[in-house]
Formats: sequence, C-alpha cells, structure tokens
Amino acid sequence: MVEGKEVRTSRTSEQVISVATIQSTLGRDFQTTGLDSMKGAADMSLLLRAGALAAPMDFVEQRVIGPSLGKENVERGLRAVTYSFAFALVFFLVYYRMFGLITCLALLLNLLMVVALMSLLGFTLTLPGLAGIALTVGMSVDANVLINERIREELRAGMPGHAAISTGYEKASGTIVDANLTALLAGIALFAFGTGPVKGFAVALILGIITSMYTAVSVSRGIATLIYGRRRRLKEIAI
Repeated sequence: MVEGKEVRTSRTSEQVISVATIQSTLGRDFQTTGLDSMKGAADMSLLLRAGALAAPMDFVEQRVIGPSLGKENVERGLRAVTYSFAFALVFFLVYYRMFGLITCLALLLNLLMVVALMSLLGFTLTLPGLAGIALTVGMSVDANVLINERIREELRAGMPGHAAISTGYEKASGTIVDANLTALLAGIALFAFGTGPVKGFAVALILGIITSMYTAVSVSRGIATLIYGRRRRLKEIAI
C-alpha cells in the first residue's frame, strides 16, 4: 500500500488494482473509500491474503532438516556401543582366558536383555538411551572384573578351585549389589524428575543396571558351574 494505492507488483510490470482513501487511523477497525461493493471488498481481501503484493526474494542460504540427521546420529551411537563392547570382549578373552569367555557371554546376554526389555516395554531407542546402554556395559564390566579378581585372590591364598569360585562370587556379590543400588537410585531420580532425553537415558540406565546385576552374579556363575562343576578334582582354573 503506497500513498493510498493498492499495487500488484511483479518483476516485469506493476498494475494498480485499487485506489482507496483511508478515513481513519490504521488499526483493528478502520474505514476506506473506493470500493464499489461487498464483492469488491472480498476480492481485495482475497488478493491481500493470497500475497498478491509480491516482492522479489533472494535465497542467501538453504538447509534441509529431515529424518536422515537423526538416523545418522543413531548409527554413530550404535557404532560407539559396538566398538566399546568389542573392546571389552577382547580384553576379557586375553586377560582372564576361560573366565574371560564366561564374562563375554554374560555381557552379550546383558546387552540383549536391555534391548529386549526396551522393545517389550515400548521404549524408543534414542541417543540418550544408547549412552545409557554404553554406561551399563561399563558397569557390567566392572562387576565381572570384581568377581574375577576375587576368584584370583582366593586361588592365590591356596583355596581349592571349586571353593575359590564359590567364595569369589559370594564375596563379590554384596559389593556389586551395593554399588549398583546407588546408581539405580540415581536412575530412578532422573526418570522421576527429568524430561525428554533425560528420561530416555534414565530408562536405559535402570534396565541396564538390573540386567547387569543379574548377568554378572547369576548368569556368569551358572556358566562357570556348568564348565567346572562336573570336575571332581579341579587342579587349575583358566583365570
């Protein structure tokens, strides 16, 4: 609107579509002259709302944000979890030998149980969730290292193989439960008071802590009993 004239503008030409005189100050309610009928007013309103008064536009920068960005981040998170898990497996196999294999099986089952529980409960796997899973893998590694070192200590003290395994698991179990219980309470607090990504991290953390305690204490002990329990005279343990 320039000096009381409505103008239709294009790159090639300009055309006057209405000449109106404003009778009052522009605001929510005001009056103009130069409109013959209600139809003319309606047409004018339609032209104004449709953007008939076009202005030239130059694109300085253009970005497209779509689901590919989130997909790429999730793939990177999965690679990070996979690499950390693979590194832990190689370390345990080299350092603890047969008990390293037992630990690897327990860690693998822990990871599968976390993903299965999240799928069963209908939780979406997000980047904070992947961070929570990576953290629980580390906590599960810590628990298994504690058990293996306990067994080593009992063997160095001269205890027989079966007794060393049993005593190692019994002594380490209490420490593992105490340590994980504190982290579990922190995860519950994050879920109760957090929002959005914080809750996603808390869900993965809570489920991971529960499954890591089960796999580190019960599953790994069951596998160790299955391997060494049938041997009456256990002279040495590959640990």
